[in-house]
Formats: sequence, C-alpha cells, structure tokens
Amino acid sequence: MAKTKKETQPASEKKPWKFNRRHQMLLGSILVLFSIALLVAFISFFIHGHEDQSTLNMLTDRGEKAHNWLGKFGAILSDFFIYRGFGVAAFLFVKLFFLTGAFIVLDISFKKLKNVWFWDLFAVVLISVLFGFFANSLPELGGTVGYEMNLFIQDYIGRIGTLLVLVLGIVVYLIFKIKISPEAVKSFFERNKKEMTDELQSVVGLNNAEVTSEATAYNLEEYAVDENPQTIVPEPIKPSAFEINKEALKPTIEHPSEIHLDHRAKPMIIEEDEEVIPEPVLKTAPTTIVSEDESFVIEQAPEEDVIDENLADKLVADFGLFDPTLELSNYKFPTLDLLKEYSGGGITINQAELEENKNTIVETLRNYKIEIAQIKATVGPSVTLYEIVPEAGIRISKIKSLEDDIALSLSALGIRIIAPIPGKGTIGIEVPNKNPTTVSMKTVIGAAKFQEAEMELPIALGKTISNETFVVDLAKMPHLLMAGATGQGKSVGLNAVLTSLLYKKHPAEVKFVLVDPKKVELTLFNKIERHYLAKLPDSGDAIITDNTKVINTLNSLCVEMDNRYSLLKDAMVRNIKEYNEKFKSRRLNPENGHRFLPYIVLVVDEFADLIMTAGKEVETPIARLAQLARAIGIHLIIATQRPSVNVITGIIKANFPARIAFRVTSKIDSRTILDTQGADQLIGRGDLLYTNGNDLIRVQCAFVDTPEVEKITEFIGSQKGYSDAYLLPEFVGEESGINLDIDISERDSLFREAAEIIVTSQQGSASLLQRKLKLGYNRAGRLIDQLEAAGIVGPFEGSKARSVNITDLSALEQFFNNEQNEF
Repeated sequence: MAKTKKETQPASEKKPWKFNRRHQMLLGSILVLFSIALLVAFISFFIHGHEDQSTLNMLTDRGEKAHNWLGKFGAILSDFFIYRGFGVAAFLFVKLFFLTGAFIVLDISFKKLKNVWFWDLFAVVLISVLFGFFANSLPELGGTVGYEMNLFIQDYIGRIGTLLVLVLGIVVYLIFKIKISPEAVKSFFERNKKEMTDELQSVVGLNNAEVTSEATAYNLEEYAVDENPQTIVPEPIKPSAFEINKEALKPTIEHPSEIHLDHRAKPMIIEEDEEVIPEPVLKTAPTTIVSEDESFVIEQAPEEDVIDENLADKLVADFGLFDPTLELSNYKFPTLDLLKEYSGGGITINQAELEENKNTIVETLRNYKIEIAQIKATVGPSVTLYEIVPEAGIRISKIKSLEDDIALSLSALGIRIIAPIPGKGTIGIEVPNKNPTTVSMKTVIGAAKFQEAEMELPIALGKTISNETFVVDLAKMPHLLMAGATGQGKSVGLNAVLTSLLYKKHPAEVKFVLVDPKKVELTLFNKIERHYLAKLPDSGDAIITDNTKVINTLNSLCVEMDNRYSLLKDAMVRNIKEYNEKFKSRRLNPENGHRFLPYIVLVVDEFADLIMTAGKEVETPIARLAQLARAIGIHLIIATQRPSVNVITGIIKANFPARIAFRVTSKIDSRTILDTQGADQLIGRGDLLYTNGNDLIRVQCAFVDTPEVEKITEFIGSQKGYSDAYLLPEFVGEESGINLDIDISERDSLFREAAEIIVTSQQGSASLLQRKLKLGYNRAGRLIDQLEAAGIVGPFEGSKARSVNITDLSALEQFFNNEQNEF
C-alpha cells in the first residue's frame, strides 16, 4: 500500500518546467559567445581557408590538424556559412547572433529585433547575389548560394534583367531600411552644387582682389554726419557697421582706380577674407496666394510635420537612475493606427468663397463709410480669419458695432469680431467655412509638436485658426474648467484630453480618478483600471458614479495631498517634479516612506449634478484641492454646463485660470465662463475658446469617436497591468470614532509602540506612524482609529493633526496599567 502511494506521489507533485530569468541569461550568453566564435572563424577563413578546404573531408580524423583559429569547428562553420553559404555577407550573421544574445540578456523587447533580422537577412541574400554577379571568379565573396542564385535568375531573365533586379533590391533597401527620401537625394545634389558654386565664386574673387584693392582704399575713411547738419565730423567706418546691399554691389569697373556704386547704398569695405553670410530662409513660411485684387491676400498655414509612430514608446530611461516603469517594462504605448483618419486630412482653399466673403465684408463696411486699406484671409479648419487694416481715422468701435450687419450680409452663423487682434495692428473678423474640415485625433497626436513636446502632462486639444496643432501642459494650468451647452462637445473634449495623456504617459507616471454622474460617458475606461485608474481600497468599480463615493474619494485625495506634502517637506523640495527627480537619482530612502509619486488627474464630467446632490460636502475638498494640490501633482478637470456662482464658488473659480468654453446660448453664460463674451458666437461641434488668464484662442477640438476610445482601451487593457488599481488612502470620517472597537484583544501588535510615538511627538498623524514604524497607510490609519477609541488621541479635525490627550510617557504607562486592571 505504501509502495503505491510512493509511486503516485511524485507524479502529482512534479512541477512543470519554466523558462525563467536564469535560463534567459544562459541562452543570451551562449548566443553572444557564438557570435564571437563566428567572427574569429570567418576572419581566419580568408587567411587559411584554402589550406583547410583541401583537407576538409578528413577533419574527422584526430590526427589531421586544421589551420583555422577556431580549429576544426571553426573550419566547418566558416566553410558552411561562407563557401557553401553566402560569402562575405555571412559576416552579418555575427551581428544578428550578437544582437539577439544581447537583447535576451538585457531583457529588451523583441519588436525592434524582428525588424533587424528581416532586413539583415534581406541584405545577406542581396549582397551574396551581387558578388555572385560581379565576382563569380571568386566564390568566397558570393558563396555557393550567391553563385547558384545568380545563374538561376540569369537563365530566366538574362544578365541585364538580373542587374535590374539587383538594382531594385538596392533601391528597396535604401528606401525602407535606410529611409532615403527623394527630398534628401535632391537636397544632397543641391548642396554639392552650391558648394561647387561657392568655390568658383571664391576663385573669381581672388582674381579680382588686386582690381578692387585700390578702389576700396578710397572708402577706408568716410564722413559721418552729426546731429547738427552743419557740422561734419570725420570718422572711420568699420566694415561690420554696414549691411550688405546686393543690388549696390554691382560696380562698373572702367579703371582700377575707379568704382561706381549705387547712390542709395551705404559705403562699405569688403576684405579679402570676409565671408558674406546669406540671410536665412524660413522653411515654414505660410503659403501666400495673392488674388487679382492686390490688397487681398489669402494665407494658408504650412502643413505640420507628421510622425507615423508614437515616440513615447522609444523613450529609454537613463542608466543608473531608478526607473518607475520597470514593473511594466514591456508596456507598449497605443499606436497611431488605432485612431481613425478622417477624409481630407488637409485644408482645401475655396478661393471663390473667400473672394465672395471679402467682397461682402468690404461692401458692407463701405455702406457705413468705412474704407479698408488691406485685407488678409487666414484659412483654418472650420473658421477663416479676415484681418483688415482700416484707413486712417476710422474708429474701432464703429466696426465692432457692425457685427450683426456683417453676419446678416454673409448669411453666416457665429461671426466674431476681434478689435483689435492682440499683438497686431489689425482687426479680425472670424467667418465660419461653408464646408468645415473635421480635425481627427490622429492628426494632432501624430503632429511633431505633440510627439516632441517636453511637457509633464501634454494635452493636444485640436487645431487653431492658423491650422497649427494646439498643445498645452496640464501641469502648468494647473486645473482646467470646461463648460458649454449640451451637445457642444464637452464629453468629446474630455476624451481628447484623456487620449492625449494615454498616448504620452506611462501607467507609472499618471493616474486618473474618473467621476461620471451620467454613468455612461467614461465607462469605456474601465478596461484600463489596472493600468491607469485610481480608486479607494474598498471600492469595487474604479469609475465613480455614486455621489457618496465621490465625497469619500475627494476627501481621500485631500489625505493623499497632505501625505505628499509631508514627503516633500522631508525631502526638502518644493514640487513633485523636483521630488521625483531626487527619488529617481536614489537620493531618497524608500525605507523612510519615500516613493515615486505619479501625477493624479481628477476628471469630473458633470460637476453641477454633484453640487445639487452633495453640496458643501463636495465643495470643501474641491476648494482645498484647487488651492493646494498643484505642487504635489494632483490636477482637476471639471466639466459643467454653466459654471454659475451656485455651482462653482468664487474660491474654486479663482483657482481655475485655464478655461475652455464650448458654444453657449447667451452672452451672460459666456461671461460666466470666460469673464468676457465670445462663446455665444461659436458654431458648435467642437468649436471652442481657450484662455489661461490672458488672450482668447479659438481652437477646433479634435474629434475622437467612441470606437476609437474603445480600441485604445482594449489595446492597453490586453497588456500586463498592475495587480490592482492605484489605491488611494482610506478616508475616515468624523462620525467613525463613535463605533470604533475598543476590545484590547483585537488591537494591533504595534499599538503600544504607536502610542509611545504619538505621545512623544504630541502629534496624532497617520503619516507619522507610516514613517516611524515603516507601515502602509491602511495599517497606520487603523492604529490611529484604535488610539482614538482608547482615548489617547482626539477625533478627526479635517486637515489638522489630531490632538493628543496624554502629555508624557509616564502618564501613558499609568494609562496602560489602569486599563489592564479594568480588564
């Protein structure tokens, strides 16, 4: 009986074999060493290959010696890869095996390595056939494979056809691997041509140096006119004091001692060694179209640089620093192909429409005896800005009062007059386009301005009137207020903000607290709970829809804020950026409670509903966060229909300098949001005004549809995440002290030690216990609750530390003795 048990037991307890980190290190090391062995064998082949080849069949005989530096093994390897294989191209296998081993040892993703293998194998075949074509008399260069493939291809398409195929292969490699573009080739030849031209000009200049030397001698001293026109003071003029006028530099030399210059040109000296620097040419100059009427200029902004891949995936942590992304080191950022490319892409200029609008504006103003000196049109995605320069003597207020008349003449909705345009001496008239262009999220996320933005929390909102991608930093705002009438794009704007951060920040760097009273707007982000979302420890769903949970979450964020300020105080830094840099450089000890602090973004979709149901209980923590949370990386984004005084108080509103206004129905609503009018003249469908306490900027919000958000969240959710969402500290309300358990047997084992720390410091704080006892916040909170139940500390007092009821350690000892006698 015992025998059968012994026989069956190992089968049930046998563990399956797993490929772990040690196996990975071993395999990588073998591949690296094998690549070095290949390199030694290959080099030796070209020195002793002929000697080993004659005795290759006898290499199995131990008495036969191989001349290869790696012995018989090296002779067989080099013969297989070079002579019977791909010739000189076999050296690329050294690179491939070495890189593969290094990637395995360093535990780097194989995504880039697949690309390297594909193109290097392509190059191996191409080089082998190329040497087989041109050097078939030397089989070591092309190898057997190159020689035979070359003969095979020539049998079907001949020698010229084979050459064309090889050229095609080289072109494919240059375009797709080296990524040489026609523009780069063109600029290369133009640069060489320019260098040759400059050399010829310098040679001609040297030949004419003797001719011009005597002529320039007359200009070594000129007369400078003083402020008094009758006084002439001789003064030597330095060469650098003059500008180079190319038109004036066309002398007519009839005699070596004579030189005639344009009478408008300033006198100048040109030395032999002096280099004339041409004026820089702006490559990003806007496209200007001059119509038949010379006073009307149509300006189209240049197309922005577009990046086809998400550069956030290519960022590499600095060596030697702590990497907060290490736990999810294989995390892949969303790719741009998850977003939809809407039709059009660029802006189409309808010149007939622009001419018609220009004529209508000019005629309408002329009816009121307002003449225009010049007018310029800047075409945007949904709105065209007409900049007009009125004749001298025209009052701006007179044009401003004609807003409705111009709208009537143009038969257009949403005419907005900016008088004057800040920073320009013109008056702007914004007219909606008849066929507006949809700004897709893909175009703004792929723009170089967003991909290369060096911001803490970059947000790509959309495109401005001049068709530039509008990118702002949430960390600099520091909080954002979004408002607008129903159906004008607030929820799409929130999705654009969240999408921007998902494409730019790693899950270790930012966390979202999502509050969705509507219960349907933000539910798609449930899939990224273990990556990006934060929640209370006892909460089931990370997206908060219940108002009671909202109150606890906001108060929990206040506790998190106080804890973070304590950490900043201990680290002697002023903000979260300095703190994280200090932590990553390993200058803060995690054993003292220090940790990497991610940014926390609180998003509230309909704030007015919370105020109606919860009132002051929501208002107080929101006001505290708005005032204090900027430095420690907690940022608020609040969306509401109309931020009136009963919804957002003056204290909260004063801490939201960054505001986004979508279309509203009245001027009063616009003033409520922006403190100025203008939002009532928007055209809807994502048309918004942005301000950060200074000028208003009109932006067409990028459109991101529900299926696109779903694809992004599924892409992120399908990857390995953390074990749970980011847990916020537990919030213990004022009423919680009434029902606390005071049973001594259920007290924490560290209760006495915690009481001594609290009494010694005379500060009832959970964060103090965290640092001194090296505890998590939940356990420290429970200890504070037990101390409150025992009467050692006082009740919860909001942001203040709890009062301590026992003055010193002797009194505490007496307290414990009395407690033991009672029980």
